[in-house]
Amino acid sequence: MKAAVGDHIVVRGHRVGEPEREAEVIEVKGDDGAPPYRVRWNDGHESVFHPGSDAFVTHAERRGQ
Repeated sequence: MKAAVGDHIVVRGHRVGEPEREAEVIEVKGDDGAPPYRVRWNDGHESVFHPGSDAFVTHAERRGQ
């Protein structure tokens, strides 16, 4: 996975009916866009995030930002 500041990471729900979670990448801590990432979740809290296989990136340029 590679991401840049401004991209969003979406984490799929782990159980049936559980909603997806989304966070904005505010800092890339790995080399060349690799994890870990400092992210800001939709509820406003920030964390260092190591994405798993249930996560994917939506790139800022594809969202028109």
